[in-house]
Amino acid sequence: MKLWKILLPLAVLLGGIAAAAAIVAHGPALEAKPSASAPPTVRVLVAQPETVRLDVHTQGVVQARTEIDLAAEVSGKVVWVHPGLVVGGYFEAGEVLLSIDPRDYDNAIIKAQARMAEAQRGIAQEQAAVRQAQGEWKVLGEGQPTPLALHEPQMAEARARLKEAEAELADARLRRARCDLRAPFAGQVREKRVGIGQSLAVGDKLARVYSVDVAEIRLPLAPDQLAYLDLPENGPGRARRPGPKVVLSTRNGGEVQRWEGEIIRTEGVMEEGTGVLFAVAAVRDPYGYAGRGGGRPPLRIGQFVQAEIEGRARADVYALPQGVLNAAQEALLVDAADRLRVRRLEVLRSEPERVLVRGGLTAGERVVVSGVEVPVAGMAVQVEP
Repeated sequence: MKLWKILLPLAVLLGGIAAAAAIVAHGPALEAKPSASAPPTVRVLVAQPETVRLDVHTQGVVQARTEIDLAAEVSGKVVWVHPGLVVGGYFEAGEVLLSIDPRDYDNAIIKAQARMAEAQRGIAQEQAAVRQAQGEWKVLGEGQPTPLALHEPQMAEARARLKEAEAELADARLRRARCDLRAPFAGQVREKRVGIGQSLAVGDKLARVYSVDVAEIRLPLAPDQLAYLDLPENGPGRARRPGPKVVLSTRNGGEVQRWEGEIIRTEGVMEEGTGVLFAVAAVRDPYGYAGRGGGRPPLRIGQFVQAEIEGRARADVYALPQGVLNAAQEALLVDAADRLRVRRLEVLRSEPERVLVRGGLTAGERVVVSGVEVPVAGMAVQVEP
C-alpha cells in the first residue's frame, strides 16, 4: 500500500512530460514576425540665401600718433617746472613745461639792441656824408662822380652792419624765447628726466611725451583676409576716402569695453615670408579729454585690444551652423522623398559659430543639422517637425 502511494504521483508527472513533448513535436510551427524599425529622425534647416557682411577679426596694441623726446634748445639752469611734467601728467598745447634762467639771455638782448642802435647811427652818418658829397660834387666836380666820391661803398657797409645787428637781436630774442620750453601738442608724459636746479646743455633730453588727440592701432591682416575688406589706398591721383569702421574691444574685470574708430591707411608693404599687411586704425580723443569720449573708459597707450573691421557685403550666401559639414566640406540633405543625399558645398568662409556657403545649395533645400549615426546616401529619414 505504501509503495502504491509513492508510484502514483510519479506516474502522473511522467505522463504530463510525455504529453508536452508530443505537442511540441507534432503541433503547428510559429511564424517568425520580422521587427519593423522606424527611420531615424533628423532636424533640418531650410536653406535661405542672405546678404552677409564679411567682418574681419584681428588684434593690436594701442600707440600714440605722435611720440617725441623734448630736448633743451639753450643751456642754463632750470628754475621752474610745470606741475604736469610728471609721468602720466597731462598738458595743453602751447603750455610752458619748464623755464631756464633767462638773465644771460636778457643781457644778450640788451647788447644786441645797443649794437643795432650803433648800426642805425652809422646809417644816419653815412646818409649825411652822401648828401654832403653830392652837394660838393655839384659845386666843384667835373664829369661823372665815382662811387667812392659819393660814399656809396661806405653806405653799403653801413646797411650791412645794420642787417647784421638786426639778425643778432633776432637771435638773442629767439634764444630768450627758448628759455621757456612749450608743449608742441596736447599730451601726456611717458618719461621725465629733468628737475628744478638742474643745469642743462643744448640737446639734453628732458622728457618723452605723446599726443592724446588720436590713438593709432597697427592691425595685422593675413592675405586671405584682404579680400573681405575695402581698404583705403592713398597715393598720387587718388582721392582720399574714408576707410572701413572698426570696433576695438577688451575685457576688463569681466566687463567688455568697446571703442569705435576707422581704418585710415595701410602701411603699404607686406611682410616677407608671411604676406601680412598692417592696416592702421585711428580712434579720436582716446582719453576723453576733448569731451568726445561719451562716458566710455579711456583707451590707453600700450593697451592690447581685439579688433572687428567692417567687411564687404556679399549677397546670395547661405549661413549654416558649425559642424554641419564634414572634413571634405560635404553636407547631408533631405530630398523630397525624405531620403538622405550627400553633397559637396562651396565654402566662402568658416567662422567660429557658422559656415558661410556660396555654392552648392539652392533656396528651399533642407540641410541636416542634427547627427546621424551611420548616414548612407538614399537612406530613409523622418524629418522632425
